[in-house]
Amino acid sequence: MNISAIIKLTVSMALFGSIGFFTVHTGVPATELVFVRCICATLFLGVLWLITGGHKTEKWEKKEIIQTIICGVFLVLNWVFLFKAFEEMSISIAISIYNLAPIFVLILGAIFLKEKMTIRALVATITCFIGSIFIMGLQNFVSFSEFMQSGFVWALLSAVFYALTMLTSKTITNLSSYALTYIQTTVGIVMLLPFIDFSLFEGLTTTNWFYILGTGFIHTGFVYYLFFDSIRSLSTILVSVLVFVDPVVAILLDMLLLDFMPNFMQTLGILFIFGGIFYTIYTPKKKRLPQEVS
Repeated sequence: MNISAIIKLTVSMALFGSIGFFTVHTGVPATELVFVRCICATLFLGVLWLITGGHKTEKWEKKEIIQTIICGVFLVLNWVFLFKAFEEMSISIAISIYNLAPIFVLILGAIFLKEKMTIRALVATITCFIGSIFIMGLQNFVSFSEFMQSGFVWALLSAVFYALTMLTSKTITNLSSYALTYIQTTVGIVMLLPFIDFSLFEGLTTTNWFYILGTGFIHTGFVYYLFFDSIRSLSTILVSVLVFVDPVVAILLDMLLLDFMPNFMQTLGILFIFGGIFYTIYTPKKKRLPQEVS
């Protein structure tokens, strides 16, 4: 067991779990925040890519570059929608819905990649759907205007685009993780530039800039470095379990620092969602049959 890789992945997930807390203190809207985040990540990972000499050994293929650009569009939209969800609802609720992404991977995989939908996946999907209804509260599904203002749509879209990011990146095998992320964040800069209102950065405090640059260099640059440096040394099951550190930290910070306290139905909904996700990724060990004596 690679202890160093486990520690790196755990630290990266714990740090990413604090992104919601940082976001609400930046003082800028989602689109502007993601724009700065892309700039910081491009600089950080680009320099690291050059220092490690990875740029000299890259295998560039036109097909993979196009796939990476498309993946970058999905990734940036995922970030924008997640941060917009943070603006409208509590971090705990947004993160819980955001973590429906593995379920959407199953659904989209069954639709577009013709992957078989198992009974386990179907049960998990239904469980997570019920959990999302509990989290939002049935009253928010009665009025369309209240439903749209709740932030649920933004959180759901962030989960969908995160799932699309995962599905798209599955077929990219030759590019290094640094090159992959560098291209994606560069796409984000070009993609968001026409929509940025630079006047929103005027009058920001030192504290605001601390949180803005923190989301860029810490939550994107440093976290991505730790994440990509660790997952290649760990099993898929172990990675899937350690990823749960992210939402746990996010919910704890929301409760301890932002005074969020879920009601009974919301707590039940959160448990349903994470129960459904864990049920999806958990693979019980097969019992070994006693060997016959010859």
